[in-house]
Amino acid sequence: MGLRTAGSVLVVFLWSVTVVLSQKGWSVTYTTQSICTLKGSTVEMSCSYTYPSGTVTTTFWFTKKYAVENYVNLRNDSNYKGRVTYRSDKMNGHNLTITDLRESDSAMYKFRFITDQTGGKYTGDPGVTLSVTDLQVKVTTTWWSTTLTCSTTCTLTGNPTYTWYRNSKIVQDDSSPSYTVYFKTEDSFYCAVKGINSNAVSVEGHSYFHVTYTHQRICTLKRSSVDISCSYTYPSGHTVSETIWYTKGKLNEVPQILSLGYGGRVEYLGNMQSDSILRITDLREEDSAEYKFRFTTWEPTFPGTTLTVTDNTAGHILSILQTIT
Repeated sequence: MGLRTAGSVLVVFLWSVTVVLSQKGWSVTYTTQSICTLKGSTVEMSCSYTYPSGTVTTTFWFTKKYAVENYVNLRNDSNYKGRVTYRSDKMNGHNLTITDLRESDSAMYKFRFITDQTGGKYTGDPGVTLSVTDLQVKVTTTWWSTTLTCSTTCTLTGNPTYTWYRNSKIVQDDSSPSYTVYFKTEDSFYCAVKGINSNAVSVEGHSYFHVTYTHQRICTLKRSSVDISCSYTYPSGHTVSETIWYTKGKLNEVPQILSLGYGGRVEYLGNMQSDSILRITDLREEDSAEYKFRFTTWEPTFPGTTLTVTDNTAGHILSILQTIT
């Protein structure tokens, strides 16, 4: 599986939820308890701390502790080499930034500080739980469509926008992680969240019920003519038995079916198997409406049971004997 980037870097900043851990004047306040973000992105964790007296001499973040007072500073951890940055301020705030995240970075991160006072050491425990996940496209196929879902092992922090690409061109930008395909195609699809891309998948070998209109809107003149067209698909083996155009009325209004020759102004064109054109002549202002197309198919059936009725008793007995043997 290849991981793409699209020229930008996902950075997660969290400043909303505070978690205060304190003891006799010592405290560490984390801005959040948990973060879920993407492999290859950058994450920032932050906290503030208090202490009763003295001067702070050492501050660091860690995930590993091998023995009493044997904490592994992230800066000295070979697994994080070149990827960790600390930043502090005069208000006792401290930030940890980790770049180029890996799934192995998933862990609980804790902040520890030491003062020049006897016994002046404190760890904010529990810390911040970081979950690093990859983007994967999950494919769900039904008889009418294929739904592609940008899947993660945890819920991404910050309500991100999911961008879907078809052959590297954007087809959807939405808060929903899913994109639905209603047509047979061998195109390549993948999703992205702020420059971090998923694996690519192809939707092949499926044909679905779907209608595609040539134009979403048409503006034309009174007394002129207009062609409203569409194309449609359906599973192989089905045969189109009926096609109709109708107007979508207002709420609670019954849709008006535009029969052939309706008012002498309506004509159906097209091959009636994969495309259709509604032609309306001598247009009037009251013709302004949303026009929709509907088609009905017969699906293939399997052979059933053939019943033969006869008054030939001897032939009937012979038929039963043949069935038994």
